[in-house]
Amino acid sequence: MTAAASPVPAAPAAAPRSRSEKTAEMLAGYGFIAIPVALFLVLNIGAIVFAAVISLYDWKVRGGAGAFLGLENYQALLTDRTFQKAIYNTVTYTLVVVPAQMALGLLLAVVVNAKLRGQTFFRAAFYFPAIASSAAITVLFIFMLQPDGLFNDVRGALGLDPLFQALGYSADHNWLGNVSTALGSIMVLNIWTTSGTMMLFYLASLQTIPNEIYEAARIDGAGPWQSFWRITFPLLKPGHFFVATVSVIGALQLFDQAYIGGSSNGDPDYSLMTIVLYLYNAAFRQVNLDYAAAVGIVLFVIIFSATLIQRRLFGDTAAA
Repeated sequence: MTAAASPVPAAPAAAPRSRSEKTAEMLAGYGFIAIPVALFLVLNIGAIVFAAVISLYDWKVRGGAGAFLGLENYQALLTDRTFQKAIYNTVTYTLVVVPAQMALGLLLAVVVNAKLRGQTFFRAAFYFPAIASSAAITVLFIFMLQPDGLFNDVRGALGLDPLFQALGYSADHNWLGNVSTALGSIMVLNIWTTSGTMMLFYLASLQTIPNEIYEAARIDGAGPWQSFWRITFPLLKPGHFFVATVSVIGALQLFDQAYIGGSSNGDPDYSLMTIVLYLYNAAFRQVNLDYAAAVGIVLFVIIFSATLIQRRLFGDTAAA
């Protein structure tokens, strides 16, 4: 006969936490986030509020607030032809660069997410321009686009000069020194350098999609394009919202490439003048702090409005 197994004693139920323990845990949680929240309120929200206050006064570097100006800075800003040109350049740049770098980033993410040999190498290679020095890349790009630079030499060696001449570009065209092509050249540069960052964002979103969905689609006879368009693209909606928001904010804050490529004046003929470059000139070259603060507030309103529009376009699933 076998001995009857002794019953396993049940685990004792956890004692309910007292009200004081719950309060202590809640206070500990608030304590951990208190410093980051305080820094955010002071350095971000506080800075915006302070800039709004500065924009209403004749603000001196050492003397602080002077005469109350009200909305005079904003009225002068909106009638300034140079600022209007900066708005036009920035919006044009954003409308071209954001869709292009999102599309290229998504394409690269799909490629490196596939099971292929050398996957790690390609991920690093595509992302490398994003971690390299922006100033160094821009300087090299300027040399490449000179009239006697590498780009014109390569297109001549490939026999593409007749095509470019038909489009109105001579064999020694100065791409960054010409009004018609300066902004477009910076667009091409930034689409290339930032697509690696967008690739990483999309790659993180792609890896959250279960493989079982694709297996079920293959069983139902779906091809690669159908799987991408019917499964991958819709399920990436939260990723689209995040990438679009980051991309738009970065595009609206274009500064370093425009400054290096066209100096502080946005040469040639203000074709590289952007909102942030205009703000830089007002604050550091003209030392007109209240006017520069007004430019910053206008830029904040534009960025905030663009973010709200994107939030509305991508819907509630963007927050998932």
